[in-house]
Amino acid sequence: QVQLAESGGGSVQAGGSLRLSCAASGYSYCMGWFRQTPGKEREGVAFIWSSGVTNYADSVKGRFTISKDNAQKTFYLQMDTLKPEDTAMYYCAVRSRIGFCDVRPDTYNDWGQGTQVTVTS
Repeated sequence: QVQLAESGGGSVQAGGSLRLSCAASGYSYCMGWFRQTPGKEREGVAFIWSSGVTNYADSVKGRFTISKDNAQKTFYLQMDTLKPEDTAMYYCAVRSRIGFCDVRPDTYNDWGQGTQVTVTS
C-alpha cells in the first residue's frame, strides 16, 4: 500500500473554516476522513463512496462536507463553523480494492500521514 498525500490542516478560531485534501495514487473505492486526539480511539468523521454516497458523524453533520475529484484521484473535507471540540489529528484513508464500503477504520487499507486541526475558542 502507498501512503496518501494529505494537507490542509492548521489553526483557526472557532467559527472559522479549513479545507483538507487527500490524494491517492490509484483508484479509491471507499474514501473517508477520521480524527483522533491523544488517549482516544480514532473516530470516523465523513465518508464518500465511489458511487457518490456520503456519510457523516452526527457531530459534524451540517458543518463538514466531503467531496471527491475522480479525475485527480483526490478527495476533500470542507470544514465550516469549526468548534474547539473539532481539534484533533485528521487522517484520510481509502479502500483501494473492490468490495463493500464501511465506516470502520480497519476496513481501510491506505492512510495519510495526518494533519493537525486546532480550533481555538
